[in-house]
Amino acid sequence: MQKPLAYRMRPQNLDEVVGQEHLIGPGKIIRRMVEASMLSSMILYGPPGIGKTSIASAIAGSTSLAFRTLNAATDTKKDLQIVAEEAKMSGGVILLLDEVHRLDKTKQDFLLPHLESGQIILIGATTENPYISINPAIRSRTQIFELTPLTETAIQEALQAALLDKKRGLGTYDVELDELALIHLANSTNGDLRSALNGLELAVKSTPPDATGQIHLTLPIIEECVQRKSLTHDKKGDGHYDVISAFQKSIRGSDVNAALHYMARLVEAGDLQSLCRRLLVIAYEDVGLGNPNAASRTVQAVIAAEKLGFPEACIPLAQAVVDLCLSPKSNSSYQALDAALADIRAGKAGPIPAHLKDAHFSGAKTLGRGLDYKYPHDYPGSWIKQQYLPDNLKNARYYQPKLTGKYEQALSQQYDRLNNS
Repeated sequence: MQKPLAYRMRPQNLDEVVGQEHLIGPGKIIRRMVEASMLSSMILYGPPGIGKTSIASAIAGSTSLAFRTLNAATDTKKDLQIVAEEAKMSGGVILLLDEVHRLDKTKQDFLLPHLESGQIILIGATTENPYISINPAIRSRTQIFELTPLTETAIQEALQAALLDKKRGLGTYDVELDELALIHLANSTNGDLRSALNGLELAVKSTPPDATGQIHLTLPIIEECVQRKSLTHDKKGDGHYDVISAFQKSIRGSDVNAALHYMARLVEAGDLQSLCRRLLVIAYEDVGLGNPNAASRTVQAVIAAEKLGFPEACIPLAQAVVDLCLSPKSNSSYQALDAALADIRAGKAGPIPAHLKDAHFSGAKTLGRGLDYKYPHDYPGSWIKQQYLPDNLKNARYYQPKLTGKYEQALSQQYDRLNNS
């Protein structure tokens, strides 16, 4: 059985690698390592299908060392022992270890001395952020390189190369690929070259040739073959937190269009829980006292969304996103709390004034607790000037109003009046 096109088209040297110029371009770090024969263990991380295995294969093809592939999740310590024995006999092996973040302690402990001796050159591949998911013992013995999603242009070039390659690709077929079909094939796979190549192969091999023997691939054919690739989104992965971060920062920056874009990513991933939770955080953290009514409306939108579920949940949530984006912003309340916390953590708490201490027990007066407390409701406007903060902090001013909305402007006026009385 013939291997998939994506497998057959794996690069045999660095010049055949698509994209990742920041790592394998002229004068860049991985190319310099290969050209200087100074290979060291590394971890490559990024979304699926963007070249981690390709780079490992290309590195191996550029050296005389044997190249072996294992999976940290499914292969055993015995498999690692076989590779280590081969490395000892041959003078070294390049080991591509897929899903390296799932390496357990037993396998890790076996592998570490071989990495230190240099007999095994490890190329770990992972979609997880290695600074979060990979054991420090492995990280300290490897260099970490982040791969970026491939551009549409790069994917188109790789597809065209596969159509022309008669040895490994589809060059033995007479294929006419419409421009719109090529664009859709490159766009619809979200930077995943593996999916694009396999979609192309399916289209070529499942489409009957015309009377002249030519296979004509149109946009409808490509749409059928690739369908619609789901957006890569692991709720525990690095990309999840990037989307959440971009979503909140877009709302904080009042960019409605960007906020809706990142909301759409979360919707497409079916991540209603993260979307609702983040909107509640934004409503109070970023909009806050700038527009408290927007926060209340967001709570109602989240309640409605959780009862509705997708797809109808999008309706109230989109409304909340636009509302929060265009609302006045203020983080004054939680910044005030942060300032108060800073004093507490710096050891500035100080004794609570005696007149504020609990007096609901026998003997409280003897201890001087609660004496001279002035009950505000006994005074006009339910306010009377008295000290509430500890003596060492009695002049502290944690709350700094931000006059970005009418509500906080009114609060600011009241704040100034009370503090200047």
